[in-house]
Amino acid sequence: MKISVELTLTPLQDDFEPVIIQFIKKLRASNLKVLENPLSTQVYGDYDEVISLLTTEIKESFQLIENGLIYIKIVKSDRQDYEPNF
Repeated sequence: MKISVELTLTPLQDDFEPVIIQFIKKLRASNLKVLENPLSTQVYGDYDEVISLLTTEIKESFQLIENGLIYIKIVKSDRQDYEPNF
């Protein structure tokens, strides 16, 4: 089953950029399709592979920060080629 995931990692601390950069670099190092924009990161792929990667990388990122949150949206389909038609 293919899924599309949108993530926004938000460390609640002054020095937040290194944690976000490390998180995105770890996602990029996978063999999954990863796209970024200024507000979020999208990951596309097989459910088990995406969830396994996110479980590991979210835990590692949370261990590097004292307080933070992550917003996650999951869609059951591969939406990486989505083009608005309006």
